[in-house]
Amino acid sequence: MAAIALVLLTTEPGREQDVVNELSEMPEIEEAMVLFGEYDVYCKVVVDEFSQLSDLVLRNVRTISGVVETTTLTAAKHGQ
Repeated sequence: MAAIALVLLTTEPGREQDVVNELSEMPEIEEAMVLFGEYDVYCKVVVDEFSQLSDLVLRNVRTISGVVETTTLTAAKHGQ
């Protein structure tokens, strides 16, 4: 079963679209967009296993230039 997570990102001012562009190039990212509010960017991550999730967030998402902070919300499918 696939592991799904929503990652909320805070970015440096003016870097929101740059971060979205980089996220969109990653095959594990199904969706990425700029937000207005407490967080600057959102992305939906889908990987084969939860063990891949932490690796992706720590090594790929958090290291994008302009990313200041991330909050990762893991998702569960109804009934599982």
